[in-house]
Amino acid sequence: MSCAATIADYAFRSIGYGERLLPRSDFTLCQQFTLIGSGMIWNVYFGLLALVIGFAIATAVAMGKAAQNPLLRKASEWFIFVFRGSPLFIQFFFAYFLFLSLKGLSPFFSPLTSATLGALCVLILNTAAYSAEIFFGALQSIPKGDTEAADAYGLSGWSRFRRVIWPTMLRLAWPAYTNEAIFLFQSTTLVFFAGFPAVQQKGDALYYASYFADKTFNPFVPYPILAGYFIILTLIVIGIFGLINSRLNRHLPSDRRPRIRLRPNLIR
Repeated sequence: MSCAATIADYAFRSIGYGERLLPRSDFTLCQQFTLIGSGMIWNVYFGLLALVIGFAIATAVAMGKAAQNPLLRKASEWFIFVFRGSPLFIQFFFAYFLFLSLKGLSPFFSPLTSATLGALCVLILNTAAYSAEIFFGALQSIPKGDTEAADAYGLSGWSRFRRVIWPTMLRLAWPAYTNEAIFLFQSTTLVFFAGFPAVQQKGDALYYASYFADKTFNPFVPYPILAGYFIILTLIVIGIFGLINSRLNRHLPSDRRPRIRLRPNLIR
């Protein structure tokens, strides 16, 4: 089978299109690059949706933690504590068995037992907790002069938040938030190894890399391929977030604009 035919058969296999049977023998580099790349579709799906939805939740939770209302403040603090205080790997296990229990009570919860929705919920809540703590720290660091200027212009409520508080918070938090986004995409590799099963062998990139490593007894080919794909994805995230960072700091002189620097977390 030529490499072009392999790509045609397996490029979208992870989402159910193309050849259903995985290669059983005579594994080629083209097959490994294609199937692991196909699995990256799931990693991008989980990471992108969790990032967008988690960003909105994190903003609300950060504002809740900074609120005067003790109920909002305590609820936000406990939300952050629970999801930051427990390993993501364990959260996937607990969530899967929780969703199985809910499925037994009502078929309404049945979709949550699939990785498509169930694992996505876990990733959303996890990144929301970490991002909320980053945003809360940025809220605490907003210069007092900015809020005083907003008061002097007569801004209050939503206008004050939208025009002054939120943009300044993002500008201060963005470098740290970029690292959270990078780690979120890397964390998507845990989905199919922490409770949520891969249906009909439709797994993510790590799922296929592990498959080839088990079949060939040689992990030194598929795992470097997997690492290469994630390095490319990380560079894309850094590039996009760097553009947003430049946009957020466009009013500052070029020598005072904070730069995006990758600071990988050694443990989550």
